[in-house]
Amino acid sequence: MNPYQPQVPLNRFRNTCSVIERTRTHFDAAYDAEVMGLYGRALDGRRIELRRRNGQTSEIIDFVRCSYLGLDNHPKIAAGAIAAIEKNGTLHWSSARTRLNYDLLQDLEQELSTLFRAHVIAFSNVMVANMGALPLIASGHLTGEKKPVIVFDRECHVSLQYHKATLADETTVLTIPHNDLEALEKICKSTEASASVVYIADGVYSMGGEAPIAKLRNLQDKYRLYLYIDDAHGISIFGKHGEGFARSKFPDELGERTIIAASIAKGFGASGGIIMLGTTAQEDLFRRYAQSYTFTAAPNLAAVGAALASAKIHASPELRHLQNMLSERIRLFDGRIASPQHGSHLPIRMVPVGDEMQAIAIAQSLLEQGFYVSATFFPTVARNAAALRICITASHSVEEIGKLCDLLDVVCKGRSHESVAA
Repeated sequence: MNPYQPQVPLNRFRNTCSVIERTRTHFDAAYDAEVMGLYGRALDGRRIELRRRNGQTSEIIDFVRCSYLGLDNHPKIAAGAIAAIEKNGTLHWSSARTRLNYDLLQDLEQELSTLFRAHVIAFSNVMVANMGALPLIASGHLTGEKKPVIVFDRECHVSLQYHKATLADETTVLTIPHNDLEALEKICKSTEASASVVYIADGVYSMGGEAPIAKLRNLQDKYRLYLYIDDAHGISIFGKHGEGFARSKFPDELGERTIIAASIAKGFGASGGIIMLGTTAQEDLFRRYAQSYTFTAAPNLAAVGAALASAKIHASPELRHLQNMLSERIRLFDGRIASPQHGSHLPIRMVPVGDEMQAIAIAQSLLEQGFYVSATFFPTVARNAAALRICITASHSVEEIGKLCDLLDVVCKGRSHESVAA
């Protein structure tokens, strides 16, 4: 035994070895079937020219990308990225952000702060944003100098879950069942006198569903609960200026007990991640001590220029038009295909399959017919709960959604007949 090595229990928060052992067969099958790890070239709308492993190309309709408003193909956003590079003659400054930043980055953070009614700091992606924010929360410097009890929703994204072990080195870390507010309230009651409680969850979950923000706000008022919401999939598709699912549930200022992280690479159509803070003091703390801010470079200029162009769209009537188009297409899909998310205003649909190999085979069959959907399986979802994940966007045509539904009808009926026969 090494006397200098602290003796702590292993695998309390991570067990990478076990995950690999349990999933290798399914990942190998998905890659062999060419439904994972694909490469291609964007065409118009949701069309992609795929480069197949045999060297040939094929055109498919993509239901995998999370650009829910179709802004990743918007000509103004591509032009914004090009203009930013041409204006500065460079893509990237190799400098810590505590030393030197682009003036365009300052413009972007100010634009987003106005649009989203918060103190916004931009990062290269949302996982990097979470990496900087969560240890600061665990330190107690946002919770009255008293280290909080941190509670994770069991189904929150890996970009949050990944940091559990780091946070547990600072404070107590717990995990509760998905959206179990009764369990959360019990923790709040039991720790009310001794420590604050921080609840970490997604706003819109990547596999469908949402956080019950209104009920969480009630607990926040009752117990001074702190909320850290990663709304990567909710940005742009909700709110007058695309402030997102979570931010739109707070009509006033965020205050000191709510922080929202988000991607600006999904619905927003650009590249990067952001943190929305409620106070100047929090912003100052993050710019000095969030390690993924102080020890990494800023988002590159192409990302900044693209995000500035998208911000202009978010401040224009075009945003509402795109949001309405998305809603129409969601209703169109729901009118044809049943799913656990049927009737939801969110754009993610999961068509349950169950068996992992069958989900991979169905996704492969759909791809051969020109439609790319995700075969999802453990560890993304529970074991034996594999599904087809379908991302609906405003730039899918009515005909494309109708054709996909035709193909899914055949798949669903076939599986139903198999179940009856079994």
